Amino acid sequence: MKKTRNWSEYNESLVNRGSITFWFCDDVLALWNHQNKGYRRGRPFIYSDTAIETLLLVREVFHLTYRSAEGFGRNVFSLLGVRDASIPDYTSLCKRSKTLNVSVKVAGKHGPLDVIVDSTGLKVYGEGEWKVRKHGRSKHRTWRKLHIAMDAKTQQIVVAELTPNGRDDASVVPELLAQIDDKIGSLYGDGAYDKRRVYKATSQYGICPVIPPRKNARLDFVGSWGSNGHYRNDAIAMARSEGLDSWKEQVHYHRRSLGETVMFRIKRLFGERLKNRNMANQRVEAMMKINALNKFTLQK
Repeated sequence: MKKTRNWSEYNESLVNRGSITFWFCDDVLALWNHQNKGYRRGRPFIYSDTAIETLLLVREVFHLTYRSAEGFGRNVFSLLGVRDASIPDYTSLCKRSKTLNVSVKVAGKHGPLDVIVDSTGLKVYGEGEWKVRKHGRSKHRTWRKLHIAMDAKTQQIVVAELTPNGRDDASVVPELLAQIDDKIGSLYGDGAYDKRRVYKATSQYGICPVIPPRKNARLDFVGSWGSNGHYRNDAIAMARSEGLDSWKEQVHYHRRSLGETVMFRIKRLFGERLKNRNMANQRVEAMMKINALNKFTLQK
């Protein structure tokens, strides 16, 4: 049965994304200050991880700097009349984000997941594309690669990793799968994931790989690709006999385009550039963007 969308409700959810409404429940305010239960050397923390994560999330949603996030939080607390808690200063936000353990928050998962893996580049600093094309390259440009694994049913990102730009896409797949606790039915990926390490990782977790073979792909011994190697040989054989398009239609490979849609949403909502220069801060920044996007996706 084909799923239909209520376009009136969907349109209203997009409009509500521009609605600025803040509320702090008593539980959040009670956890705003750090408990400092464990022994540690140095000055004790003042603010909890919940307080830091809340302000960092606001920073990403509204494209703020650390100083602007501090001022924004002060203004919100002033309007709400909150006097039992204070806002962390911008230096605390920057320092605490380096060690903050942020995980991707997902809701609404049902049954085995059909996972789509993809990656995209996020610029750290450097020249724009127009300047390079017009006048040539004169400064060093640095990028980071954001690797995601998303649920094809809910279109929410389940896990993500931020790596240097030299990291191979296929090498990150075992790390992504190890972080997913739910049972996975199928894994969709483009030709960049047609690697032995990906097929071996899917074999380990009992996942059906849906990956198109590359143009120069040849039939190979199944054992060298893990127990799922026969999926690749079947795809190569069908692509030779009936064409690659027929194989894509049979295995519903078109679902992989949802991964590109999610990457497009990330760049349209939060930009193509990372604001932080430190790798640890960049990882937290990327996780905050993903959590905000998952929250937006639930409102559809």
